[in-house]
Amino acid sequence: MELEQAVKQRHSYRGAYIQEPVPRAHLQKIMEAGLAAPSGCNKQTVSLIGIDDAELLQRLLSVMDPPTCATAPALICVLTKHRIAYTDGNGVPRCYAVQDYSAAIENMLLTVTALGYASCWIEGHITDADMQGKRMAEMLGVPEDYELICVLPVGIPAEEFKIPRKRPFEMRAWFNGFPEKE
Repeated sequence: MELEQAVKQRHSYRGAYIQEPVPRAHLQKIMEAGLAAPSGCNKQTVSLIGIDDAELLQRLLSVMDPPTCATAPALICVLTKHRIAYTDGNGVPRCYAVQDYSAAIENMLLTVTALGYASCWIEGHITDADMQGKRMAEMLGVPEDYELICVLPVGIPAEEFKIPRKRPFEMRAWFNGFPEKE
């Protein structure tokens, strides 16, 4: 699939998945795309754990409520480690972990789409007060100085889905400034 086609077809899928394993080579390709993303000041704050073991996957998914990806045959856990990129002129430390993992996740989601799979960036309950990500991180032996920030289910969708309609370019993008109100 061409990049432009993957960009236009990529969307969040929250439905059921066909129970067909995702080949490890595909998971690795997806994860490599994530790690190839740019990183602020090259601090490389993103780490990943691919889950393709069915028993471990079920234990991890049992922690998730609501069970958005309960039937996913594979899962990628996105970890971040806050590293100070630099300290600005006012002595304020700057960290680009959010930008780093955002770029990594989108690279992976585009690769998921290009390979014919579906996924969804699941972060809400992972990082909310219920701290599902922390419990999952403990199950995976993730050190305390890392945070499990997001999970990406990966698999072949079992349900037909429609690509959401986007508002026209002219309503959301302009050249050389914001348009004047009419």
